[in-house]
Amino acid sequence: MTRSGGFELRIDMADYDNATAFARYADFSVGRDSVNPEEDGYPLTVDQYSGTAGDSLLKHSGMRFTTKDRDQDQSENNCAAYYQGAWWYRNCHTSNLNGQYLRGGHASYADGVEWSSWTGWQYSLRFTEMKIRPNFVVMVQRIR
Repeated sequence: MTRSGGFELRIDMADYDNATAFARYADFSVGRDSVNPEEDGYPLTVDQYSGTAGDSLLKHSGMRFTTKDRDQDQSENNCAAYYQGAWWYRNCHTSNLNGQYLRGGHASYADGVEWSSWTGWQYSLRFTEMKIRPNFVVMVQRIR
């Protein structure tokens, strides 16, 4: 759906004290320029951050989606297996929204539902939601 570009991503999140934050990426796609996104590993493209949570996703831009049974990251280890999730890992992550639901602060390192620039590596978020929509600014520019 987003292969052609022209979409934005907004990630809303909340912690266990009911504090909220968001990250918005005005440029978002999965599989951009891929003839076969599945074969190419569903590469992520994000850029143009704004928000209150800090940018914990830009490091993942350009990466393929890694799962426990399909290691496509740049680490010696399988980041999905090591950090208990599936994500666009690089070596390994600054965000891990498919990590374990560990209910706030935890002793283990970076294996919860993490957004490191907001809550750090040892805090698992209560709520996250990823939403996409057409980026109308990009669409208007393409028409001109």
